[in-house]
Amino acid sequence: MALDTIVEFINATIAIKDHVVFSGINFSVAKGELIYLIGKVGSGKTSLIKTINAEIPLKHGNAVVAGYKLEALKSREIPYLRRKLGIVFQDFQLLTDRSIHDNLEFVLKATGWRDKNEINTRIGEVLEKVGLEFKGYKKPHQLSGGEQQRVVIARALLNNPEIILADEPTGNLDPQTSEDILQLLIDISKSGRAVIIATHNYNLLKKFSSRIVKCHNETLNDTNQNDPEIEFLSRLMN
Repeated sequence: MALDTIVEFINATIAIKDHVVFSGINFSVAKGELIYLIGKVGSGKTSLIKTINAEIPLKHGNAVVAGYKLEALKSREIPYLRRKLGIVFQDFQLLTDRSIHDNLEFVLKATGWRDKNEINTRIGEVLEKVGLEFKGYKKPHQLSGGEQQRVVIARALLNNPEIILADEPTGNLDPQTSEDILQLLIDISKSGRAVIIATHNYNLLKKFSSRIVKCHNETLNDTNQNDPEIEFLSRLMN
């Protein structure tokens, strides 16, 4: 495993019960790398993200994520692995009965933070990073969809993760807001974090070039912007 590799699967098989999602895949991600994960519905994008996050156990083979060997991972180690990961959901999953600040405070307290001043300082830092430093007092319904997704990204950054996993982060957003969110994720990758984005938004792939990995027929393969499927689907979206 190279020194700058943060995720590595070696001859790995991922399965949900008796259904094989990926068979014998080899896949690695370097620190600071941004990867688009593409493929048809049901091709395994979300399953790969859930395996990296230890929601789905590895069936066969080997995988190392942020220094943890997934094939030997004990249940008590899973919370420590997940602290090295930041998750960005399509559907936000914000607590609607409390302010943005209190949403973030809830996560910090749940992950072991106790000092009130340190909590407030960290919340201020992540909200500033996503451009919402003056909106911590608002509740989720008082924010636009794009602003709510920025809160989700801020939440993902709270514990200074080494990897950001984003599952369709622009799925419910308009084109301009989608571009803004993607630019934010690109900036995060430039800070040295690996960012893995599962997406169907092929226009963004064309506009913001980066490594593209395609899920297809139980395999993972690198492809590029000239992939016929990307060309075809990006034309359909225009």
